[in-house]
Amino acid sequence: MLKIKGYGDNLTVNGVRIGDLSPSEHEKIEREKGGKNYKPLEDVVVSHVRDSSTLICRKPSTNDVTPYVEEELIDGLCCYSAVNQGQLNKTIVEAVVKHLEEEKLPTVPRSIRHKYMGAFLLAATEITQMDRVVPKVAGVEAPELMFKLSRLWGYQTKGIPENEAIVVVANGNFHGRTVTAISMSDDSDSRDNFGPFVPGIERVPFNNIEALSSLFKEKGEKIASYLAEPIQGEAGVIIPDEEYWFKVRSLCNEHNILLAMDEVQTGFGRTGANFAHQLYNIKPDLMGCGKAAGGGILPVSFVAGKDEVIGLLTPGSEGSTFGGYPLASVVGIYAIKVLVEEKLAENAKIRGAQLMGHFENMKNEFPDKIKEIRGKGLLTAFEMHDSSKLDGHKISIELLKKGVYAKETHKSTVRIAPALTIEAFQIDNIADAIFNVIKEI
Repeated sequence: MLKIKGYGDNLTVNGVRIGDLSPSEHEKIEREKGGKNYKPLEDVVVSHVRDSSTLICRKPSTNDVTPYVEEELIDGLCCYSAVNQGQLNKTIVEAVVKHLEEEKLPTVPRSIRHKYMGAFLLAATEITQMDRVVPKVAGVEAPELMFKLSRLWGYQTKGIPENEAIVVVANGNFHGRTVTAISMSDDSDSRDNFGPFVPGIERVPFNNIEALSSLFKEKGEKIASYLAEPIQGEAGVIIPDEEYWFKVRSLCNEHNILLAMDEVQTGFGRTGANFAHQLYNIKPDLMGCGKAAGGGILPVSFVAGKDEVIGLLTPGSEGSTFGGYPLASVVGIYAIKVLVEEKLAENAKIRGAQLMGHFENMKNEFPDKIKEIRGKGLLTAFEMHDSSKLDGHKISIELLKKGVYAKETHKSTVRIAPALTIEAFQIDNIADAIFNVIKEI
């Protein structure tokens, strides 16, 4: 019979107390009983947090007395930008506790209204400067819904013949791992053995206005939208030319094509603006948000957009059991409040410039190792030359030894995207650790 008791380190499942497990024992359980779809860093288990940018982790013990030792780690990844407001942000946590203890309304379905939905919609439409918002849960649900809305608008408003709508996407994109998302992707790790894929998708090179223009001229009558990230995060922080998005917006206007932007990773202050499209002085027709929309406390996502597009939805055409439920609405409201009142975008701009300055020095010092540095705000990365010794995973492991958590993407690139509440000395510490690791390899 299953027996579960205790909390924290005393949480015990069928006699196994988690506070007694070594890092290798945690790994053994995951390997034997979990899916093998992730490859976490070896020999480290996060236990709790010390402050908004510091994780307390457990590493293998150096003696036979204890199963592990605890060390501090500066969080240089911020759960892939899901914790822009910092770990356990005080404002958000207090709102959650107050809501559960005093308001006592955690969950009701969308078939009955609750008083927090209106507040969330007011906050979300104001911060995005959009007409309407549809709340969702997982980040991938945002581009998924934008894909559906693109088709819906294409058929009902643009007049595209039934089942012939095209959604254009960019090479190197990452929109998640649902079937629709991997149908848009060109990443073999996501796609292999998961076909057949969703039809009606065309890919173009990212940051290539000529290729996009050519496709629009050829197939524009059947193209419903261009759905893309303003800056490609998972691809390694790929930043387009300054004029690219202005030209894209003009092309979309010319050909009556929606511009749908996936801001799941780039939104909520990450790039030095509340939303990355604002860096380029344009406005999309649809925008998907997630990750930091939940303040690192709950999964919250949403699609914001124009009335002429989102207003086409009818009862039964779209839904989500937990999309905008009371507790998520409260978290979403206060995630927005923190974004504004703690000036996260401004801090990202300041600390990002500080970090990129360090990266510039590193590139000048090690031109034979560092190929390129890229960044907007605190969405940054350094790419190394293609060499067996310049392996991103090895760099991540060595950084772990120096007290910094970071993770490679696409082998030779390491992405650094800490909380937007990070302090100057912590940026210096991250940069010093990276410099020393690169120096030693």
